[in-house]
Amino acid sequence: MRLAPGPARAVDLDRVDLFDLDLYTSGDPHPIWDVMRAEAPLHHQVLPDGREFWSVTRYDDVCRVLGDHREFTSERGTVVTHLGEDDVAAGTLMTSTDPPRHTQVRRAIGTRLTPRAVASWEETIRRSIVRFLEPALDGGTWDLAEKALRLPMIVAGPLMGIPERDWDELVQLTAMVTAPSDPHFQHGSREATLAISHHELVTYVRDWVKGRRAAGGDGTADGSLLDHLMSVRAGDAPLTDEEIALDGYSLLLGANVTTPHTVSGTVLTLIEQPDQFAKAQADPTLMPSLAEEALRWTSAACNFMRYATGDIEIGGGTIPAGGATVAWIGSANRDATQFPDPHRFDVTRRENRHVAFGFGPHYCIGAPLARMTLRIFFTELLQRFESIELDGEPQHLRSYFIAGMTHLPVVARRRKTL
Repeated sequence: MRLAPGPARAVDLDRVDLFDLDLYTSGDPHPIWDVMRAEAPLHHQVLPDGREFWSVTRYDDVCRVLGDHREFTSERGTVVTHLGEDDVAAGTLMTSTDPPRHTQVRRAIGTRLTPRAVASWEETIRRSIVRFLEPALDGGTWDLAEKALRLPMIVAGPLMGIPERDWDELVQLTAMVTAPSDPHFQHGSREATLAISHHELVTYVRDWVKGRRAAGGDGTADGSLLDHLMSVRAGDAPLTDEEIALDGYSLLLGANVTTPHTVSGTVLTLIEQPDQFAKAQADPTLMPSLAEEALRWTSAACNFMRYATGDIEIGGGTIPAGGATVAWIGSANRDATQFPDPHRFDVTRRENRHVAFGFGPHYCIGAPLARMTLRIFFTELLQRFESIELDGEPQHLRSYFIAGMTHLPVVARRRKTL
């Protein structure tokens, strides 16, 4: 998906197809979202097979849909790849559960992912990122998007207690969940790809827990995140092994699916806008704002879905009870009412209340770790490389849920000071 939109153009809102995968693989949805925010902040689409959904594109409406579980429930499905199929894990999987149960589980898991908790991992993460960047120092062609798919497991794998021998398999499986129509990850049909990936990921965590218990582990030791899951209590009871398997699956997805695309999309933008590259390189104090602008600009998780619990008036119209509602994060993060000159990438942007991590009860539990990873990545990248240039055509991910790339061939030139 293009991150820097093309020129404004006329858009026939009656013919807009937000389920057209080509729009995200080789197209440009930003001009469409611009028109929708201005003229149709609530948009209704019926697919050829009869499935239908309502879209909100304005910042405030997106926050309302994601923030109020009484009006918009997560317990029927939260991603558009499942449109029309109720989530079989609803009420058990943390991301498909509403408060108060969701709050109980999230609070217990989140104690290991607070900003203070993840701060202790900073130097370990820095060493991992330095090793990740080393192959690019030789000046040859380096496919950043392809390599970056593994970056989250390099960072989070040891913290989750996952051995390195399993990282590549888990990266592939999580990509299959979020881009089941992309030829790089598809196995058979889209439906088969989703079924295989869901089963294999949940089975992996289930077997991990079984092995830990067989070895005498009970999760009470100060171990990995998956160990911690084994000791979590929600309300008055511990999580069942099935809940642990599903929430471990959720943590794997959260760790793997957005950070690689934030990295590759931002590097492409820095290549296209050398003035921003130079500005960030000259001032290391800009790294936190660069990381936030990277999150806003790429909006790697470009939408989330909820279901209306009743007839809900929003965006100048009404979503009927039970209506699938898609909150377009990629649009909200370009809303001019919140972000001055929203289609300008600005490493010095200060007021940046983006919703790249979502909003409300389901705000990304791993946000502190992701923020730190991005800050360290861009710090180390800009310290090591004088410039970065494209060495081939970028290839975009075929997904209407994740905005990202599968290939970004670059040549990086080492700084003389290194």
